[in-house]
Amino acid sequence: MAGGSFSHIPKEVPLQDTKYRKIVTKIPVPESIPLLEDMYKRESRSMHGQMPMLWNRAEGFQVYDAWGNQWIDFTSTIFVANAGHGNKRIRDALQEVLNKPLLHTYTYASKERIDYLNYLIEKTPAQFEKAFLLSAGTEATEAALKLMRLNGNKKGKQRNGILCFEGNWHGRTLGAQMMSWNKEQKDWIGYLDPDIHHLPFPYPWREEAMQDPRAYFRSHLEKLCEKENIEPNKDLCGVMLETFQGWGAVFYPNEFVQEVVSFAHDHNMLVAFDEMQSGFGRTGELFGYTHYDVEPDLLCCGKGASSGLPLALVLGSAEVLDLPDVGSMSSTHSANPLCCAAGHANLQAMYDDGLIDNSEKLGKVFHQELNKLKEKYPNQLKYVLGKGLLAALIFIDDKGEPLSDLCDVVSEKALQRGLLVVHTGRESIKLAPPLCINEEALLEGLEVLGSCISDAIVEVI
Repeated sequence: MAGGSFSHIPKEVPLQDTKYRKIVTKIPVPESIPLLEDMYKRESRSMHGQMPMLWNRAEGFQVYDAWGNQWIDFTSTIFVANAGHGNKRIRDALQEVLNKPLLHTYTYASKERIDYLNYLIEKTPAQFEKAFLLSAGTEATEAALKLMRLNGNKKGKQRNGILCFEGNWHGRTLGAQMMSWNKEQKDWIGYLDPDIHHLPFPYPWREEAMQDPRAYFRSHLEKLCEKENIEPNKDLCGVMLETFQGWGAVFYPNEFVQEVVSFAHDHNMLVAFDEMQSGFGRTGELFGYTHYDVEPDLLCCGKGASSGLPLALVLGSAEVLDLPDVGSMSSTHSANPLCCAAGHANLQAMYDDGLIDNSEKLGKVFHQELNKLKEKYPNQLKYVLGKGLLAALIFIDDKGEPLSDLCDVVSEKALQRGLLVVHTGRESIKLAPPLCINEEALLEGLEVLGSCISDAIVEVI
């Protein structure tokens, strides 16, 4: 099938009609198939692979198609719609700019840009004195790479090495891919930067890492330095950490991160966190890194920064953010007035509408219920990871083999029953409802998920 691994043959499924879900057709909807096939003919297949459905509108924590079906969304469009789909604050802010009209200014200033920057710096931690606005997360991590190396040049570093971590993911452009771990996805490059290094990740199933996280980091760092003939004071300029490892919502042990940051600052290196998935309330805090009790030098944000429009940013000190000369670091749509208006309204919603508090509060209910599922299916569901309204269910059998096929079936059954989950293509299912969801809808979605897991185990195992 041109669109990916999921069946595009319409199937009779049990009808659903609850307060928050409605399935009234075959799934996938028969009328949608010709439209999907038409898209597959004209668009690069790299964009495809999701479950076969056509969104028509989305509001709050629900998604609707044009044929009367309605889903509870546990994806937030992959961690984007944190403030909720079609958030009224954001729509009103956009309408105000549209009514001017003002769609683009390139690098000329606008009131929307000034207001957003002032509010952003006011509402974020004190070490962040300036921001660099961009369009996509991969641009933000690329910018952080550049800033770390510019700072290394200023400090007289020789090799400007960057420490990264196994399993982390930072984007699809050149520098971002080199900092990412997945080796197969870097084959197209043809060469790798010899001064971008990867250290082992302290997974919870690695006993050595759990016993002494600080020693785990130090021992592997020492091996790397010996192997690559690295003198940290002269050869390393920065560290890039994904706040949690994306595919499985895997957080580091606190002590591990604290040791990384301590080492970096002892050796005149900058610490950057990639907060694409963890930022803007997702983990029950404005930013996910605060769970570690550390202070990074650079923060790379995107996705949930605007809850819908292309907006990414790098936060840092004035000293570091001003390293590039005037005009030497920009992007065509940087500080677009519509995106700035959306970002401003999105951040207001986080604070004024209690979305961060809701993420923290309902996150406890969320994980409590998910851990009940783990207790119910111990032979398949081995880990429930995450914080706040973020979770990953990791399915592994008793022999340690990943149960990717089971995750595929669970995801498809959820679609058929009015629930959208993040299909990762591997042994995990990620869950990230919009932060505006209420407890009743959250519990309904979790009940559906439980039934899908139960039926999928019978079918697959």
